[in-house]
Amino acid sequence: MNRRLDTLLRDALGGAVSAVQGNALRPLTALPPTVRRRLAGAPIQIDGNVLDPDLQLLLRLENILPGGAKKSVERARSDLLLMSKLVAGHPRDVHRVTELTVPGSDGQLGARLYVPRTAGRGLLVFFHGGGWVVGDLDTHDAYCRDLANEAETRILAVDYRLAPEAEAPVAAEDAIAAFTWAVEHAEDLGADPAFVAVGGDSAGGNLAAVVAQQCVVRDLPAPVLQLLIYPALDLSGRRPSRDLFAEGFFLTEESITWYRDHYTPDPAIRTNPLVSPILGNVAGVAPAHIITAGFDPLRDEGDEYATLLTEAGVPVTHTRNPTLIHGFANLLTLPAPTRTAQQQVATHLKTTLNPKA
Repeated sequence: MNRRLDTLLRDALGGAVSAVQGNALRPLTALPPTVRRRLAGAPIQIDGNVLDPDLQLLLRLENILPGGAKKSVERARSDLLLMSKLVAGHPRDVHRVTELTVPGSDGQLGARLYVPRTAGRGLLVFFHGGGWVVGDLDTHDAYCRDLANEAETRILAVDYRLAPEAEAPVAAEDAIAAFTWAVEHAEDLGADPAFVAVGGDSAGGNLAAVVAQQCVVRDLPAPVLQLLIYPALDLSGRRPSRDLFAEGFFLTEESITWYRDHYTPDPAIRTNPLVSPILGNVAGVAPAHIITAGFDPLRDEGDEYATLLTEAGVPVTHTRNPTLIHGFANLLTLPAPTRTAQQQVATHLKTTLNPKA
């Protein structure tokens, strides 16, 4: 059984790489659910949660999803770009995609505006994940297209500066500057300044949380919503989920440490709220939609942040996805429950930014 599975996966990956952009998972997702469950192996249950069998099967593909630390930053970046194309499938068409630049904290940053055919009043300023070291506009292009269409919302994806070339808190300052500019120029982007949200996944969720806090601290225009998708919120400490899911669930303990050390080579900065927003003052910050995954080493800090905001009187919608892993937002070709979770994010964004829709 394992030999047949390995052959199937190598063929799928090989065909997708040859095409550069395609659905590497189609040979698997086309199989009947009972067959996929059998191939996935015995159910994995940890901390009361049972891993989705389709994700369990996917995690057997050690060469499809990047896992541990990389030999070089350059290799890590190229690996993520390739893998993001393989697992996302063919990018969806949107009405318009515009390349532009926006101000960062010190110079211009690349950005990409996605406008769906049906676009409401709102705008989401989006920061990609990748541990502040990898990722760019292209690694999250398919997800931004999908989210724009499903949420019927404009999305401005920002290419903030990465470590180690730009250590913390450069990415945070870039995010604050870019968001502030987006609010000031919302009408030029076709949106209502009163309906500009900030969001991101993983490291991008960290930056979105930082933006929401710093808008209060610095008396800047605040987002109408902070969308935090399995965010990284504390670079100074650890919680039980880091140990429960240290290996085998895409984001590993080795990777977390590798990203942290590149972004914050000076440990002293890790307690700064610009780096670890869970340690910041959350009073008066924007309403939050926080998404966590049951098999994610970052799960507990996301759960804790939701509680922290709630106790401070901040409106919070916290969606727990007990069967999913870190990074599920980009796995656009998988069936439910992954697809259901992606659509729930879009629905909340649509409701918030287009209240009359």
